[in-house]
Amino acid sequence: MGKRGMGRSDVGYTVGQLAKLAGVSARTLRYYEEEGLLRPSRAESGYRVYAASDAKRLAYILSMRACGLPVATIRSLLENDEGDLRHVLHAHLLTLSAQRDSLDEAIERTEAAIATIERIEQMNENDAFEALKGERIAENERAYGHEARARWGDEAVDAANERLRAASREEWDALERLGDEINRQLAIAMATGDPAGEEARRLAHMHAQWIEGHWGAGRYTPEAHRGLAQMYLADDRFRSYYDDAVGAGATEFLVKALEVCLP
Repeated sequence: MGKRGMGRSDVGYTVGQLAKLAGVSARTLRYYEEEGLLRPSRAESGYRVYAASDAKRLAYILSMRACGLPVATIRSLLENDEGDLRHVLHAHLLTLSAQRDSLDEAIERTEAAIATIERIEQMNENDAFEALKGERIAENERAYGHEARARWGDEAVDAANERLRAASREEWDALERLGDEINRQLAIAMATGDPAGEEARRLAHMHAQWIEGHWGAGRYTPEAHRGLAQMYLADDRFRSYYDDAVGAGATEFLVKALEVCLP
């Protein structure tokens, strides 16, 4: 009697034959059977026998596992026809493509952050200060530029930006300190409950100094200051600046104090 080959037997594939053909272990085939993915028949001897349809089904299973689909999803998909299976895999491909795009964007942002850090590490103190000013001006422009330009025009906003860009380190630090002092004074004035009282007047004077420091002495007027105060109330982004720093109602109290106490 001649030797039987290692391929398909007369009645189907044995566990060893199908495992070798598919490049998986016999244990993997038994696992798929336990999970209900494969359903081999049994020979009279009790050994598992896999038909050609089982081999095709295994090819589907391995393809879907390679795509990262969980066993439970594969089990559900195998109950559908091949058209549904292709539809689901196309949808899965779209999801993976979107994830790849998101990952590519994250990689680009990380690379940009690394480049920024490397650039900052090469800066001297003055370069770092100029970069800080530029980023602050750009941040304000992104957050409030559209509304500010619509109200006061490009020339006024550009002039204010240039005023900040030209500020010395001492001038910049003084404005930063004054901004912190305004928040503390706002809390003190709010505690009195009187937007026309002495603490409120001190608050209005400090705020006027702060605005003039940003706009420049030649461009500051109490009328323009009051107009800015109304923007604080009209836009939640402006309102949140003081409400977040001092507490709920802080912006409204500040606006009332400016209306009453500015000359």
